[in-house]
Amino acid sequence: MARAFGIINSSANYLHVEGLQTYRPIGAFSFAGRYRVIDFPISNMSNSGIDRILVYVRENPRSLTEHIRSAGTYNINSKRGHIQILFAEATSSSDIYNTDIAAFMENLSIIERLPFPYVVIAPSYMVYAQNYQALLDQHIESGADVSLLYQRVTDAKDNMYLNCDYLTLNRQKGVESIDRNRGTAKERNIFMDTYVMKRELFIELVRKAVSISSVFTLSNVVNNQCSELDVRAIPHRGYFAPINSFKTYYDANIELLDIDRANELFEEDWPIYTVTSDSCPTHYFEGASVRNSMVSNGCIVKGTIENSIVGRGVRIEEGAVVKNSILQAHSVIGKGIHVDYEVIDKWAEIRHVDEIIGTPENPGYVKREDII
Repeated sequence: MARAFGIINSSANYLHVEGLQTYRPIGAFSFAGRYRVIDFPISNMSNSGIDRILVYVRENPRSLTEHIRSAGTYNINSKRGHIQILFAEATSSSDIYNTDIAAFMENLSIIERLPFPYVVIAPSYMVYAQNYQALLDQHIESGADVSLLYQRVTDAKDNMYLNCDYLTLNRQKGVESIDRNRGTAKERNIFMDTYVMKRELFIELVRKAVSISSVFTLSNVVNNQCSELDVRAIPHRGYFAPINSFKTYYDANIELLDIDRANELFEEDWPIYTVTSDSCPTHYFEGASVRNSMVSNGCIVKGTIENSIVGRGVRIEEGAVVKNSILQAHSVIGKGIHVDYEVIDKWAEIRHVDEIIGTPENPGYVKREDII
């Protein structure tokens, strides 16, 4: 068991993924066909020996709470470990007040009772693999007050990293400031919204944030204290995808069709856990064609699939062609229909049109349970 407990922070209050987030928080988004985004931070913690995890949910909690059924799903021993979902109940009509600090304050008594000296805080809207035990060891060895995880990128102007925060570092990898990436430079140290610190310091920072501003976030108060505290940065290497817009959601999924990128995320000795399904294997009928795609179990495939990600229980009828698209669970593509550069949400059916086509720059979206 690690010396730390884990917090999985709810999506930043300034983020909104058009369409998909109407029905569920970002952590509950389908990813790579069979996973949810929340599976990655929980699995990182479980694999790192962190078995006491607090998951914060800000809005539309049903989908996420149904998915996180038990700690056993994530290989956490239920006798000593626990995944607890905490809600930010005192929400405001103005999103600027619905911060992570506000959620922490509502549940501070729970945090104060936990018998762990350290806390690891990770976001619910970023996908990456990371050994948090190694991160904790490096933090303790450095003697820093706060350690922040970051990824050095050379394409910071790309849509994937816009509106993420970035770290300004000195030569010793001390953090001088945390700022929003507006796409004004190619190279940035993108902050992965992941923190390591002592539990007592975390509680102190939460209270300090409230005393400074009602709209302060955790990153705001850490940034405010950079001159007072020893804040260090620790680099991450490997796959990293922030899900902070509809386009980044689409791109992050589709790029996993590149086997080299997929192997960066799915490592043999670092399993990603998720809720299993007892449905039958996918049935490929005579005449079906599938190329460079991920197809989950329980599907019926009679048509053509290329460069796409297909969730569980999807039905693709005869003559249908699906390219460069993401089909979520239980969606249906009718006979002879052509779908390209689209995200089809759960239970949607495309039956009464000849084609529905987006573009690489602007992929389309079909709402949950819609019939088109």
